Amino acid sequence: MGKLRIRREMNLMKRIAVLVVGVLVLGAMVWAQNPLLINGAGATFPYPMYSKWFDEYHKKFPNVQINYQSIGSGGGIKQVTEGTVDFGATDGPMNDEQLKAFQAKRGSAILHFPTVLGADVPTYNIPGVTAELSFTPESLAGIFLGKITKWNDPAIASANKGVNLPANDIVVVHRSDGSGTTYIWTDYLSKVSDEWKNKVGKSTSVNWPVGLGGKGNEGVAGLVKQTPNAFGYVELIYAVQNSMPYGRVKNSSGALIKADLASVTLAAAGAAKEMPEDFRVSITNAPGKNAYPISSFTWLLIPQKFQDAGKRDALKGFLEWMLADGQNYAEALSYAKLPKEVIEKEKRAINSIQ
Repeated sequence: MGKLRIRREMNLMKRIAVLVVGVLVLGAMVWAQNPLLINGAGATFPYPMYSKWFDEYHKKFPNVQINYQSIGSGGGIKQVTEGTVDFGATDGPMNDEQLKAFQAKRGSAILHFPTVLGADVPTYNIPGVTAELSFTPESLAGIFLGKITKWNDPAIASANKGVNLPANDIVVVHRSDGSGTTYIWTDYLSKVSDEWKNKVGKSTSVNWPVGLGGKGNEGVAGLVKQTPNAFGYVELIYAVQNSMPYGRVKNSSGALIKADLASVTLAAAGAAKEMPEDFRVSITNAPGKNAYPISSFTWLLIPQKFQDAGKRDALKGFLEWMLADGQNYAEALSYAKLPKEVIEKEKRAINSIQ
């Protein structure tokens, strides 16, 4: 009888063990099939970088799926403020009014986390001209103000001696949507042209004096490529990926500089050492002999308080990965890595997310 009882107990324990393992396996399968879903939206400027990051992070952590809509910085700020996404993204930091609106609507502050450095570049499509052109601050402002209308205008020709520029009308192309790429471009123009600053100003969306509108960096790149004599601005990676010519720009030291990893990194050198606590900073028209003048940080917008602890912890985990392993993917996509000083400051800021 004793042996029979022991045998029964052992069989019962085996069945319980099998049941427990089955429950654990089923739970793991359900978890794998239903990963934690995090939604974000915003800037097109860093979209190639974010697309790569979110894909790599999902490979490393299959239970976390981050979806991102590339709709422009204005849309990202709007959606994160309304709470329709878990985080936003922008190339122009939120202003004080927008920060107050977020606080009033969400009952929380919002934090800016720089992710990488990029650049706006002037791109063009001039039939018969294959030379790499150079542009002064005066010529860029003049073109977008509608005051310089011909490709052979002296303001352009004087910086491109030896290039046979046609007398054709310049077809100006700009963004039609609220855009951080536009913020960077207009922030730069506002620093180098008082007329631009007073008549148009800087914003993710402005009242353009002239030009055709394209949606997203993709839309502007497409319009420039298909329109003879077009001139526009796109994020560096879009010019590179689409094999579009883009010009040098005269910087604050008077040097004609082409956007690349080195010149964009140099634009951030001063700001990195004096980065404000909220990370809201502009590096357009930065000092430095070899600094590219239309450079910028780009930011993720993360609410300081989360009701969903799972999403909070997942986003904090992503930010930590982005500041470490994630930076190694930047240069292959023509973005510059964050300065070390900024990374260390951001690591500390992650702790304030609740």
